[in-house]
Amino acid sequence: MIEKNGLKILFIDIVFLIMSAILFKQLAIVFLAFAVFTLIFFRDPPRKIGIGVVSPADGKIDYISGNRLEIFMSPFDCHVNRSPVNGRVVRIRFKEGKKPPAFKRCENARMNEILIKNEDGYFKVIQVAGIFARRIVCYVKEGDFIKKGEKIGSIVFGSRVILEVPECYKFVKRVGERVKAGETIALRYENT
Repeated sequence: MIEKNGLKILFIDIVFLIMSAILFKQLAIVFLAFAVFTLIFFRDPPRKIGIGVVSPADGKIDYISGNRLEIFMSPFDCHVNRSPVNGRVVRIRFKEGKKPPAFKRCENARMNEILIKNEDGYFKVIQVAGIFARRIVCYVKEGDFIKKGEKIGSIVFGSRVILEVPECYKFVKRVGERVKAGETIALRYENT
């Protein structure tokens, strides 16, 4: 399955592939490579959703501090973002900013913040644009009730996703580990 934002790009790739195959056969290889890359980048595989708080993105965890976890998404990771929990979207805030390389943490980056509230508190998903990311797409709006694992957006071409959870949760994954959207990354614990 392909994410809907990739269909237009794939169509353009195929048109150029066909035209180059007819007019410039050597150039057809380049457009074939673009089409294959588009298929890989915009793939949207079905996911079995885990227990607890689940990862909002595919990629590699490159930062954890307290209740904040950051995931670097390479161009070869699936870029569909998912809700980490069931809850109501209480705020969406887009902020213009810099577009640093996605592997660098930057406070002034272009980002979209989605705040989700449920009985345990507030969960914040921040979609951050990288140097090649030109679009942050948000599928939800304020007031929506969303289910854990539901698609909430995507980031086009390399980026990072930040997740902040309430204090009553502990991360079960570590820096350096790879995660998939919908996979368990945090569990609720009782402070005794």
